Amino acid sequence: MSKKPLILGIESSCDETAASIITENKQGNPVVLSNIISSQIKIHKKFGGVVPELAARSHVDKIDLIVEKAVKESGKQIQELDAVASTAGPGLIVCLSVGLSFGKALASSLRKPFIAVNHLEGHALSPKINSELNYPYLVLLISGGHSQFLSVQGLGKYKRLGTTIDDALGEAFDKTAKLLGIEFPGGPQIEVLAKKGNPNKYNLPKPIFYKGGCNLSFAGLKTAILKITKDIKTQEEKFDLAASFQKTIEEILYKKTRIAFDAFEKINKLQKKTFVVAGGVAANNSIRSMLINLCKEKNYQSIFPPIEYCGDNAAMIAMVGLEKFKTKQFSDLDFPAKPRWPLDKDAIFLKGAGVKL
Repeated sequence: MSKKPLILGIESSCDETAASIITENKQGNPVVLSNIISSQIKIHKKFGGVVPELAARSHVDKIDLIVEKAVKESGKQIQELDAVASTAGPGLIVCLSVGLSFGKALASSLRKPFIAVNHLEGHALSPKINSELNYPYLVLLISGGHSQFLSVQGLGKYKRLGTTIDDALGEAFDKTAKLLGIEFPGGPQIEVLAKKGNPNKYNLPKPIFYKGGCNLSFAGLKTAILKITKDIKTQEEKFDLAASFQKTIEEILYKKTRIAFDAFEKINKLQKKTFVVAGGVAANNSIRSMLINLCKEKNYQSIFPPIEYCGDNAAMIAMVGLEKFKTKQFSDLDFPAKPRWPLDKDAIFLKGAGVKL
């Protein structure tokens, strides 16, 4: 019986130091043997956001211990690894460099293949960890740094259908939370507060709602929140604003996802259509529920990664490493860290002043 691949994944693109070991069962389905995540929330909380230099220093301090713990928890020996996969981008370059350098050094010392992984590809493939997922499929990637619709044609083959022209959705959640006085990272708390408020209290703007295809914009919404919070005096008003924000986001995503469905169907003639939602904001239960109902309306199968694989983690990096290992897509040891690394290399950059939709 042939040995199943054993892949170590390493993630350090922002403020989580993570390592995971993944393999396959007899049926060829992924099996996560360990998934260790060390968060830096306490380090960055007093600053209200991630401080790159402090994040990188923490990665340096912890990465060897996190990898060691992942190996121990997997029940395997480090010499048994078949390849090492590390996030190479996009992300904070001082943070990326830590995990990337560690992964390269480990692969070199073990004389095993090294695989550089795109963090976004990790999110896009993360549902494969626990779901049968066949190409092509549509993915909505919503995280702290990225928001985009992608048609996933195959491993390494992506067509971007829409993206944010300013803030990412997770960033909009975190900034709104900060304006409401919620400690970093406050984004997930918005959903909790929203359940206590009146979602119809504030009529918030929905930027590029009627134009721009399935592109997204959240900066104008954030500005409106800023103006309103200056006049908020009671806890009830905070709850109402959180509820109104949550409702507005759901309305934006509902409309833009319908447009993305149409765009996806124009390039993929399929009987069975699949919609994947991944990234940290995919853990928002209200958004999940709304998108599941939309999929039922439009005859799509909806797939979400488990909550523990929504945020930044190394299991998704190991998952991409496993897929690439099986097709012998290895990287050179001089592969650079890439702070900006789009999945669709042909997609137009849509950020900054003067963007035309």
